[in-house]
Amino acid sequence: MVDQRPFGRTGVRISSLTLGAMNFGQRGNPDHEDGIRIIHRALDEGINAIDTADVYSHGESEEIVGKALAGGRRDDVFLATKFHGQVGDNPQHRGNSRRWIVRSVENSLRRLGTDWIDLYQAHRPEPDTDFDETLGALTDLVHQGKIRYIGTSTFEPSAIVEGQWIAQRRGRERVVSEQPPYSILAREVEREVLPLAQRYGLAVIPWSPLAGGWLSGRYHGRLDAPISRRADRLPARFDPTLPANAAKLTAVDQLAALADEAGLSLIHLAIAFVLEHPAVTSAIIGPRTLAHLESQIGAAKVTLSPDVLDRIDAIVPPGTTLNPADAGYLPPSLTDPAERRRGGTTPRAAGPAR
Repeated sequence: MVDQRPFGRTGVRISSLTLGAMNFGQRGNPDHEDGIRIIHRALDEGINAIDTADVYSHGESEEIVGKALAGGRRDDVFLATKFHGQVGDNPQHRGNSRRWIVRSVENSLRRLGTDWIDLYQAHRPEPDTDFDETLGALTDLVHQGKIRYIGTSTFEPSAIVEGQWIAQRRGRERVVSEQPPYSILAREVEREVLPLAQRYGLAVIPWSPLAGGWLSGRYHGRLDAPISRRADRLPARFDPTLPANAAKLTAVDQLAALADEAGLSLIHLAIAFVLEHPAVTSAIIGPRTLAHLESQIGAAKVTLSPDVLDRIDAIVPPGTTLNPADAGYLPPSLTDPAERRRGGTTPRAAGPAR
């Protein structure tokens, strides 16, 4: 059901949908056997790429993925995971330093039950850590055979270019992919990130094509209703009383009507939109249940007409993110007053990991 596309210039081909494992474990679906069934069904439907991270349910997601790939299925899967976010209670167990990367990769390999990781990604930038330090450690892991390729997630355009420059000038392994947030409601990456990916031959595997559930069809016509259980934890992104989120709800109503006219589910419209961009390699879907997977996987075969794409552009203009909180990452220069004021002492908080 799912076709395959070139993964940048690596020579590898992966499915146009990637199975995201963020919702496996206590953070989402705690039933390991159910998670394994979902993974196996995705593989049976032609998905050959799985993306997880060490912070997803504090490593439990990686453990579930490892169980699902045991027994001979590992070799045929392009397996991606990530480092950066804090794992557990120890504040030292995080970051983009060589010290943490070397430890983190061993933990991920153990939980995944594998000898190698196909794509090892920096989950977020870390301005206090020299990017060359990070790429040096990752280059060593490539040479040791523990990882095959290096990727980034939610990096700013300047950091993407810096990574390419460091690789060329310092003899490091090159970053081959970027994993940005991208959906109809969050189109900022169309300005620079996606054109840069095309210029440098990077694969692009966007996360949250359903905009954190906003484009799942659950909230059509519910302008005065709570949008998500996450509204209390992430009010900036999900509290419907905030003007930016009210704007998203209005757009969702218009997009739902457009999907109906096109004979599509809103889910298929949303995922197909992301896959239409020529820079996009594979869209990450993150089902929590088998029903979620079934509702999303058919989007890989949907082609949107120019008229439908034009009408989407009229609802949310190209390059526009309706709520800046959906950007996935804001640099300390914006979030930390001490970065802008002489003598400031405000402690820097770790960036969020979806």
